[in-house]
Amino acid sequence: MTPALRRVYVTGGSGFLGSAVVARLARCPQVEHLVSGDVAAPRAPLDGVVHELADVTQGEALREALARHRIDTVVHLASIVNPGRDLSREDEWRIDVGGTRAVLDACLAAGVRRLVVSSSGAAYGYHPDNPAWLTEDDPVRGNPEFSYSDHKRQVEELLADARAEHPELEQVVFRIGTVLGASVRNQITALFERRRLLVVRGSASPFVFIWDEDVAAAMEHAVTGERTGVVNLAGEGAVTVPELARLMGKRTVTVPASVLALALRLGHALHLTPHGPERVGFLRYRPVLDARRLREEFGFTPSKTSREAFLAWWATRAG
Repeated sequence: MTPALRRVYVTGGSGFLGSAVVARLARCPQVEHLVSGDVAAPRAPLDGVVHELADVTQGEALREALARHRIDTVVHLASIVNPGRDLSREDEWRIDVGGTRAVLDACLAAGVRRLVVSSSGAAYGYHPDNPAWLTEDDPVRGNPEFSYSDHKRQVEELLADARAEHPELEQVVFRIGTVLGASVRNQITALFERRRLLVVRGSASPFVFIWDEDVAAAMEHAVTGERTGVVNLAGEGAVTVPELARLMGKRTVTVPASVLALALRLGHALHLTPHGPERVGFLRYRPVLDARRLREEFGFTPSKTSREAFLAWWATRAG
């Protein structure tokens, strides 16, 4: 049987992840029409891709675009991952949660068949009672003190309600681990580029990584395949901070949680750091994603394990 051709709309198509996904889908023979929508124009427009300026919070305009292009599959990537100082928490909520609500409504109004969403392992939350390995059956609890985590929890609740009320709209929801790639520079990679890596006493703080090209490939798999559901997206295995330090030939500095919390409280009060004492939980209780469902049920195996993804990222820095 000849695979069905897809007409795909990507939200956040000009962003870091969106650009990789759009480029991947532009080469996919099963995609006959591809639209990339974003509030910013792409740095390098791709031939064969329709690039449109679009704001996911403008639901009526989005619905019109989906109908005009006869879209059957939406890949929703637009979100705030690293908010700048000019964005309030209300702004972040409007884009992350309000934008997802608008995307859902537009998909239902336009008769879209499949919705692929980039969620995050942060939706599980940073909690001391998290299991050692989180599966898709564990609850998403988020953290009110971390806007990104809290908003991803709310997004997942919206998606779960939509799955129950509108089963005609198929969903693939990826809970993504820490994304690394040759061009990735963010608050996480900044931790690894310090002379010594910080270890909170009593916590190995393991990371699960996923290479950016593997994320794009998984998105393509979701667009062109028939599988649905919620899936953790991470390379196999986890790497602790002491292991990361050894891989980079660096040393660690171990600090008690109480001392770190006090230092952050003082630094935040003196405007020396944007992070407060709540950041200790982010460092101590990282959600560690079990990715067996990704491989065994969803049928996708990343090209790199967590360790291999980190080594590939470090090679771009050490070189």
